[in-house]
Amino acid sequence: MAFYRYRQKTWLIGAMLLIAEPAFATQAHSAPEGLYAHQLAHIFFIVSMGVLIYWLRERQLVRAVGWRYIQYAALFFILWNLDAFSVHLLEEQLAVIDVRRIDPWRISITAAHQPGVLIWLYYAAKLDHLLCVPALLFLYFGLRRLLKETEAKSPGVSQP
Repeated sequence: MAFYRYRQKTWLIGAMLLIAEPAFATQAHSAPEGLYAHQLAHIFFIVSMGVLIYWLRERQLVRAVGWRYIQYAALFFILWNLDAFSVHLLEEQLAVIDVRRIDPWRISITAAHQPGVLIWLYYAAKLDHLLCVPALLFLYFGLRRLLKETEAKSPGVSQP
């Protein structure tokens, strides 16, 4: 009986993977207004994370491990937003990069009248998950550490 349920779940997961649509790391935005608002949001997030790092260091909260992890998360979020901002700039605003899908597993990246190194920089920038995932992990570990420290300081408080 357990094998049947396992096989059924495996079939369901396999079917979901086969019918999945492509998910792209960075989004294209229609009309210039959407892109401008999105780019401004990246800038706002960069500034916000910079202010967070400033206050964490100014108040010397980074002495605690949890807050230090949150500082690292903010730094990776800054790098991630700079990366996403540059991808949007190259592909959508300046339109110096042209990406074409050849088939489901291959794409063609060209940069008309631009140096070839720009293609490699663009490709590397599209790997933005290499910055976002560590940011989320540092945020998670920082919050988890702060929660553990708070629970250790107040053992008499009941948890919901």
